[in-house]
Amino acid sequence: MKPEWKTICKVSDIPVLGARVVARGDAVPVAIFRNSEDKVFALLDKCPHKGGPLSQGIVFGERVACPLHNWQIELHNGCAVSPDEGCTQRFAVRVENGEVALDLSELYGE
Repeated sequence: MKPEWKTICKVSDIPVLGARVVARGDAVPVAIFRNSEDKVFALLDKCPHKGGPLSQGIVFGERVACPLHNWQIELHNGCAVSPDEGCTQRFAVRVENGEVALDLSELYGE
């Protein structure tokens, strides 16, 4: 199925080394992260450990540290760094002309 991209925000709307949260009705929100190199990633805003809000964590390199127990989560795949285990859902991101878009079917689980 071909992605149907929905523009969410501009890259500049996401704080450097921070995140912006995208609500999805009653579903767990999606966190869109921006690192120091302006790379953009999107993960379910829920740590695989205890469900902490990853959007409130600290971004460094291509990882985010969960604010609850400091688990390090890889932004490119949503998986915890060893020795911790578990993954959170990753979402496809498209950045064009400074705008960030997510695939609607992934975003809303269609």
